[in-house]
Amino acid sequence: MTSVDRWQLPDGIEEVLPAQAATVERLRRRLLDLFRAWGYELVIPPLVEFTDSLLIGLGQDLDLLTFKLTDQLSGRTMGVRADITPQVARIDAHSLAPEGVSRLCYAGSTLHTRPKSLMASRSPIQLGAELYGDDSLAADVEVIRLMLATLDAAQLENTITLDLGHVGIYEAVLASAGLDAELEATIFDCLQRKSVPDLTEALAKADIPEATAELIVGLVDLHGDDSVLADARELFAEHAPEALAAVEALADVATDIRRQRPDINIYFDLAELRGYHYHTGIVFAAYVPGHGQALANGGRYNDVGEVFGRARPATGFATDLKALMALAPVAKAAQGAISMPDSDDPELLAKVEALRADGEIVINTLGGASDARCDRELVGSDEGWMVQNL
Repeated sequence: MTSVDRWQLPDGIEEVLPAQAATVERLRRRLLDLFRAWGYELVIPPLVEFTDSLLIGLGQDLDLLTFKLTDQLSGRTMGVRADITPQVARIDAHSLAPEGVSRLCYAGSTLHTRPKSLMASRSPIQLGAELYGDDSLAADVEVIRLMLATLDAAQLENTITLDLGHVGIYEAVLASAGLDAELEATIFDCLQRKSVPDLTEALAKADIPEATAELIVGLVDLHGDDSVLADARELFAEHAPEALAAVEALADVATDIRRQRPDINIYFDLAELRGYHYHTGIVFAAYVPGHGQALANGGRYNDVGEVFGRARPATGFATDLKALMALAPVAKAAQGAISMPDSDDPELLAKVEALRADGEIVINTLGGASDARCDRELVGSDEGWMVQNL
């Protein structure tokens, strides 16, 4: 290994340097203050937990994303969190165990064994909000509105598109087909890739009735504007009527969002299976031009708390502060600083304390040379210590 190799970071693992770190921290503070104003209380889950609680009941996708290690004290397997949402569900269900509605928020580093998409980080700084104890569409709408307000607060200079789906549609269609587990897994994969040839071939090999096959293949084209909902009502009316309730729920949510946010583009995708093994109802994501993956996403995930002793209705969303940082407007020039002599003069130290309390950066001069950021200096005079331009 060369000396250069020793300093290389693993693929998808980034360090955040001062200018970027300042942007991330400003965003974190601004967004957590936003959540607080909406009534969401901050929690700070641990970086690692036993996999028994970190992964149970949450599907294979999260399991594959999680780095695992052995706890030297107990001998049990622990995981470095790949997603903070399950931890917050545990806090709500077990640590807090409130009655009624609770609203929690968080911000912290996560770690993935592999990137979720081609350009995604393996060490995102996840920020999100979760609402527990209410199973209504009003709760879903609140969380979607908060997600949009989060992107607004990040001051993005992009048009936001809200992508809406509902896992209940897929569930109803598959239930009407009566497929075995192996074929369902194949269909799930084809729908995720929106590959009609592969989907048609798999259904033909399984000798699925023509009407059922057309219903499943029809899911692939159910994406776009409001006309998609009309097409879905017609497609499901006879062969999968159980899916109609989910279609109407999407229509109601879109109506509420448009009433409050007419500036938002809404896109429906009724074959959206993001987090299918985890979500139980409405799923949503926010996209902006030039960014290939969802900038924020979430959905309803009822009953995850059941493994912790309390099944709770739940809905929430998350975003990556690093991704927001990359799309945020370029920050203005960094604040200048004031150079101070290396002295223990009480009057000087009192002046420095007052300046720092007012938000100024004051840097001690070491070795006779001031810091490059300093554009002013503290100079002693008969009137005391004064700030002068360099």
